Amino acid sequence: MTATALVVIDMTVVALGLPEIQRDLGGGPAATRWVLVAYLITMGAVTQAVGSLSDRIGRRRIYLGGIALFTLASLACALAPNAPFLDGARAVQGVGGAVLMVNALPLLSHQFDGDRRTMAITSWGTVATAAGLAAPVLGGVLIDLFDWRAAFLINVPVGVAALLLGLRTLPADPPRDGARPRVDWAGTGLLIGALAVGNHALLRGAEQGWGSPATLAQLAAAGVLLAAFLAVEPRVAAPTLDLALFRRPAFTGAALAVFMSRVLSIGGTVYFAQYFQNSLLLSPAHSGWLLAPAIAAQLAAGLVAGRLLAVARPGVVIAAGYAAKAVGAGWLALALTPTAGPWTLVPPLLVWGVGGGIAGAPVMAVAMNVTDRARAGMVAGTITSLASIGAGVGTAVLGAVYESRLGPDEAGAPSPAAVAEGAATVLACAGVLAAATAALALPLIGAAGHRAAEPAAEKA
Repeated sequence: MTATALVVIDMTVVALGLPEIQRDLGGGPAATRWVLVAYLITMGAVTQAVGSLSDRIGRRRIYLGGIALFTLASLACALAPNAPFLDGARAVQGVGGAVLMVNALPLLSHQFDGDRRTMAITSWGTVATAAGLAAPVLGGVLIDLFDWRAAFLINVPVGVAALLLGLRTLPADPPRDGARPRVDWAGTGLLIGALAVGNHALLRGAEQGWGSPATLAQLAAAGVLLAAFLAVEPRVAAPTLDLALFRRPAFTGAALAVFMSRVLSIGGTVYFAQYFQNSLLLSPAHSGWLLAPAIAAQLAAGLVAGRLLAVARPGVVIAAGYAAKAVGAGWLALALTPTAGPWTLVPPLLVWGVGGGIAGAPVMAVAMNVTDRARAGMVAGTITSLASIGAGVGTAVLGAVYESRLGPDEAGAPSPAAVAEGAATVLACAGVLAAATAALALPLIGAAGHRAAEPAAEKA
């Protein structure tokens, strides 16, 4: 779980350092957000290809290689001389992160059975969720004590330790069958292209105008690439996203919940950071610590959610979590003003955190339990892809919402009032999205988690 936490932390650990990165390396707000987006969309797009390679080459071998790649890319990020180099290193780091994320859950799930398996997967989800929320605290402290490069350098000793631990504790891979890995290179390339072009259009649209020829051309190109991807996937043996899995309503509901969890938690964290630093004028460390109560609430609620699955329908548990998330987001949207007292934000942040913990922790267990164990790698890859893509899309879409509230003269150095208005609008949108997810999760997921053995004989 250490490597999983490392990967998730790096999704947002630099969020509080974006203003400093912009000053140090140059580029506008949209360009700076590529530090986040490059990592997220690359990880999401290559996850299933990595999963296919893992099935053939061996999970231990490729997992250890992923730790090494992630660690080296972290070092490259810390030494980046300019923004394009940093974005490229972050993309490579995303490949390493995909290796770690797609292999961690199958390695874990194969070691447990029954209720212990559900609890282990739920604990993994809780650790991943808590790590994502802890990232701003860690990043804020490191940036205040040192600078933004420290947020990447911290990965190096942790990565080396994880590599040494893995070498000692992970069981050897079974003998290879000699077959060549089946990798959907075409689908992977099309998905990377669609996500990169689409996210670029979203990040630039608020600056250049949504009706500008460049923005419209990029959106059209992203649509064509996405259509080509959807046309290719049913025709390949090892698809990047197994669309057949979505024939099961429970899996579709779990996938939607995972996707929206990352849209809200990762995207929301970025704009909390903007509000705390640029409207309330708090330091990165103080901004991070202000999120600590929400982190604790999310962790505790995630642990409780795993036990709730034993007595309540999974759809009810997940829908209740998203309903709480919607209440917290709406409360925050009203509370985010340039003159708000920092600690007056703690109650709505607690509600936001509790909702995220209840909604986020059980969804991976539901996804794994409604499919047979032999397809654990495919399921984990698909869900992990959607989580990473959701984080990237959330950052871009909510970023477009945020920048739409800034005046054209404030895009580079917005006033505290403009930042507060932008962040409040983001949270209002997040509340609507959370409420919609709650309404959809309840009928889609239902009691699926209580029928874990039933779908095992089915073939998606």
